[in-house]
Amino acid sequence: MAEGQRILAALGIGATKFRVMIAQAFDDDAVYCLAYAETHAEGIKRGVIVNMDKVTRVITRVIEEAEEQANLHVDSLLVGISGDHIRSINSHGVINVSRSDNEILGSDVNKIIATARDVAIPADREIIHVLPQDYTVDGQSGVRNPIGMTGSRLEVEAHIVTCSAASAKNIFRALERSEIALGGFALESYAASYSGLTEEEKELGVALVDIGGETTEVAVFKDGCIRHSGCVTLGGQNITNDIAIGLRIAVDEAERLKLTYGAALASKVNVNDMMEVAASGGRPARKIGRTVLATIIEARAEEIFTLVDRELRRVDLDDCLNAGVTLLGGGSLLPGIVDLAEQALNLPVKVGAASGVENLPEGVSGPEYATILGLILHANENEIEIDDGAGGMRGVMKKIENWITGRF
Repeated sequence: MAEGQRILAALGIGATKFRVMIAQAFDDDAVYCLAYAETHAEGIKRGVIVNMDKVTRVITRVIEEAEEQANLHVDSLLVGISGDHIRSINSHGVINVSRSDNEILGSDVNKIIATARDVAIPADREIIHVLPQDYTVDGQSGVRNPIGMTGSRLEVEAHIVTCSAASAKNIFRALERSEIALGGFALESYAASYSGLTEEEKELGVALVDIGGETTEVAVFKDGCIRHSGCVTLGGQNITNDIAIGLRIAVDEAERLKLTYGAALASKVNVNDMMEVAASGGRPARKIGRTVLATIIEARAEEIFTLVDRELRRVDLDDCLNAGVTLLGGGSLLPGIVDLAEQALNLPVKVGAASGVENLPEGVSGPEYATILGLILHANENEIEIDDGAGGMRGVMKKIENWITGRF
């Protein structure tokens, strides 16, 4: 590997897809995709492993496909984590700067982050992020980076994200069985912001709403940093299940109808539009109006955004969402979803796009890819570089073993 180049790799574990990307980063912050692979998800439910064997097989298969494309082995990768087991709190930390010149150094910032991290959490929880929001130096608030400033008292407000310790350990074990090391966890909604949001939006105030298969992830940004993260336990798969039940058809056919003819607002569908629905059990196909399908979709989508609105109201940031709401995830592709979201949330809404990584395969740029691209960009910004084995058996790196063992 030439000097000034780094290899990055990330794994997104979704309810419907497992995605892997391998990328190359340069000192000028340019990031190029070397390989991308995806496969249907198995053995996972709402971000929690429910069948270790299936998850291991899927992870192994999708990583090997990406490695073959990139013509290299990866020994570790950054893993996105999400689901209704994620919890977050805001914390406050304070230290005194005791050196004679009162200059604030990087070591002081590390110390105060550790102080903010020192909060009481249950034994079955694990901290995956401590994200500084802003600093205060001798009463002067709103400081983004205190390093180099002079002051005797340093304070920080931080956003702490935790996950189920058992869920994290099971993901680690699945990777271990696939002979690859855990390079770290990243909250998927936070990672998606690297790709799906602009810096201006995060400054003005924006809510990221990522509509996945089984959950809808919510993250609120203001003044350039995350202020709140949460999860709604409904997603696109719930819409598909409603269609299957309402029309008495197979789930696969319900998914096809949703993707081909679906709309989130029945009022936007021509009442004369018809669709052919395949029946099960050898019965003949039948024709049904698209408005019937849209009515089913609208009811569940409206419920999702009602719960998103409830999640947003938990944030004590009145009138902070000056940039409105950005929708990401596969569920954001439904026609009419923006209009429905604006009605439910009473905020301006748009569908986001994935950006920030060059040399992407054709089609890997829609809102459903924001998380995997964001994981790569997050790894690059935080210098989570992987080891690229030029042959030989991939192994679990000792430092990662020590990292995980010390937490579990």
